[in-house]
Amino acid sequence: MSQTALQSAPPNNDLDHPETPAPKSSIAIRPEESILILRPSRGWSALNLIELWHYRELIYFLIWRDLKVRYKQTALGAAWAVIQPFFTMVVFTLFFGNLAKVPSDNIPYPIFSYTALLPWGLFAKALTDAGRSMVAHRSMITKVYFPRLAIPISSVLSGIVDFAIAFVVLIGMMIYYNVIPESDFRVVLTPAIWTLPLFLLLAIITALGVGLWLSALNVLYRDINYILPFLTQFWLIITPIAYSPSLITSKWQLIYAINPMVGVVQGFRWALLGTAAPGPMLVVSTTISLIVLISGLFYFRRMERTFADEV
Repeated sequence: MSQTALQSAPPNNDLDHPETPAPKSSIAIRPEESILILRPSRGWSALNLIELWHYRELIYFLIWRDLKVRYKQTALGAAWAVIQPFFTMVVFTLFFGNLAKVPSDNIPYPIFSYTALLPWGLFAKALTDAGRSMVAHRSMITKVYFPRLAIPISSVLSGIVDFAIAFVVLIGMMIYYNVIPESDFRVVLTPAIWTLPLFLLLAIITALGVGLWLSALNVLYRDINYILPFLTQFWLIITPIAYSPSLITSKWQLIYAINPMVGVVQGFRWALLGTAAPGPMLVVSTTISLIVLISGLFYFRRMERTFADEV
């Protein structure tokens, strides 16, 4: 290389002035382009129930999907919502009403038992579906984020449609016993019927509270799948469906009311048939239902962070 070329070359600032810093990049990171890192919460998390309102359309979609799939490719369709409680009532009437002569508070035994089977059917189905809901929706849980509470809530609420269909049969039975001359029983509706939605809400709260506990535990321990049928049968026996709670002595009635479905069943009979008001038993049952629901919500939220890994 010639001397002229060497002299015309620009000086190397990095070599001549090593202390001079390198020029800054002209590319600036805007705040909206910053990286967001998601980490699971620790300890007991807040319930953040307002998030469920933002995902209300998802809950509606899950309920609608469950209704469409439930009786798909069945010959009788929605009639199954009536068949199960109706034939259960027939069996109870034959064995407990006619053979065992179980007292029914001066009410025809078919109406006495069917009125209790309505909230029980809603509770039992909601409990079973909610307890298995997290495992049944594993594909959704592992692929996309949404409030996991939406799954058990939709499982519980979808049973209201079956309840409404079966309730029509009860109305027909009441009309029948009011019309036939052979019957001495007449159904007289009182203002207590306006409390019926509250007892329906109490049944839903109870099912949701227990369902939250079971659904979270079912992710960790699949034994819950085997416990659910036994739990449902045992709960049916200790609930006053085939018999009247008046058979329980007065000193044990408040302890008996620890079963939340006692208040629900008694409330339904009082609102529709005019039996004795639940009274203190309803207070105990409602308190237990709220405790189970609140504790179930917090436990579900605490375990929520591990669902995607464990399911």
